[in-house]
Amino acid sequence: MKVLISDKLSQQGKEILKARGIEFDEKTELPPEQLKEIIGQYDGIIIRSGTKLTKDALAKPGRLKAIARAGVGVDNVDVPAATEKGIVVMNTPGGNTVSTAELTFSMILALSRKIPQAWDSLRKGEWKRSKFAGVEVRGKTLGIVGLGRIGTQLSQYAKAFEMKVIAYDPYVSPERAEQVGVEMVELDRLIRESDYVSIHTPATPETRNLINRETIAKMKPSARIINCARGGIVDEEALLEALKGGKLAGAAIDVWSQEPPTGNPLLELENVVATPHLGASTKEAQDNVALEAAELMCDFLLTGRVRNAVNAPSVDEKLLERLRPYIFLSEKLGSLAAQMLRGNLQTLEVTYSGELDEMDVAPLTVGMLKGFLGHVLDSDVNEVNATSKAKERGLQVLVSKTSKSEDFASLVRVVAKSDAGDISVAGTVFGKRNDPRILRLQDYHVDAIPTGSLIVITNWDRPGAIGKIGMTLGNHKVNIADMTLGRKKAGETAIVVLNIDGDIPDVAVEELERLVEVIDVKVVHL
Repeated sequence: MKVLISDKLSQQGKEILKARGIEFDEKTELPPEQLKEIIGQYDGIIIRSGTKLTKDALAKPGRLKAIARAGVGVDNVDVPAATEKGIVVMNTPGGNTVSTAELTFSMILALSRKIPQAWDSLRKGEWKRSKFAGVEVRGKTLGIVGLGRIGTQLSQYAKAFEMKVIAYDPYVSPERAEQVGVEMVELDRLIRESDYVSIHTPATPETRNLINRETIAKMKPSARIINCARGGIVDEEALLEALKGGKLAGAAIDVWSQEPPTGNPLLELENVVATPHLGASTKEAQDNVALEAAELMCDFLLTGRVRNAVNAPSVDEKLLERLRPYIFLSEKLGSLAAQMLRGNLQTLEVTYSGELDEMDVAPLTVGMLKGFLGHVLDSDVNEVNATSKAKERGLQVLVSKTSKSEDFASLVRVVAKSDAGDISVAGTVFGKRNDPRILRLQDYHVDAIPTGSLIVITNWDRPGAIGKIGMTLGNHKVNIADMTLGRKKAGETAIVVLNIDGDIPDVAVEELERLVEVIDVKVVHL
């Protein structure tokens, strides 16, 4: 395994890679064309904010399987393009939480007390105390837009300074807000009531210019805006107009729509405090994100474990160990259903029962889609792009869970519905050895091993039918490794599932189909 480090990374991160046997090349500030040319030579790439992994850069990914962002934002990565290519994108959301929250509150204090402006005046030999009279933060209202890790940490600092804290975040539950001790409000109310508005949301199409002329017009003239999240969330032209026109008291900016912000007129205003994207620029934060990014990369490349992924399910390590045999089973059931299906697929229904009812089954559904689509698509399908490929094709996937488990501790059932009829398959995992088994094929009870080559034969339940099937295979040197039989009622239809060594020649399949006892023959490769 080999990794490319394309931005400066703390030494601790490199030591983790070395300790776990991952080779790496450190090549920073690569021109886009050179990065595109070499990226396919690596199994993974570790980046910070400097490297831009565009659709063009990822057009020919070669060996590339993983991107680890040493930091929280992934707006410098074309995530849909990476997903389409089956590349997992991971970030380190916890590593710079404290450093960014501390910078944000420092900005609030510096803005309130005009500290940078006073220092600049003093070093010029001036003594203009009255010019730099500020305001206290105690008793003021801080409105936090985005109550994630950083927003939550900031709220604790603000409360320590006896500020009132309100927040807007459509993805935070009231219960979580109550735990944090923050009142959740609508964005409009936050904008109108806050003395300080601090931004802590990711950069997405939905959050671009979230703070604009319309929202600024609703703010108090004494209010101040702080942005230590991502450039582009605050409309800089609207902010400039409001600051110059006295509609806002001030702004503190660490991130910019264009970096570096050369020639940006906001830098010329006295009521602006500005820094060059320093949110994660502490020694502790750099060490933390480097360590975490390296660990994420090593875990994925060496064990397949996915954590902090923005385009694939992330599962707790202990739970993943329990789910791993069921992920394998789900993939095989998906592949089996795809190979048994006739007609045009309409929907896929997946039901998890028994003990699985209490678990996060998202990785199982992804595994099922990987198995199903891997058989029907020409392009590579993996855990990362299986869901997106299903959505691209308008495939409807219905997932349900139930505590009822029939005769087994847990059961996975996949039903593929088409205009030519339904295919239903189900299975479980047995015992301490975690042996996967196919237990249902249509309405038949079976006990088949879901690996290798299988022959699935529907036949009439008549004396001698199994013997003729075995003799036909024997005549063509096809060795039966395992066999399971199922039937609904004596003398009617039955099913035979054979695990065979190697493959079966076409001529043998044709002979089986000509047997009067045989209704249908399917050769399945799992």
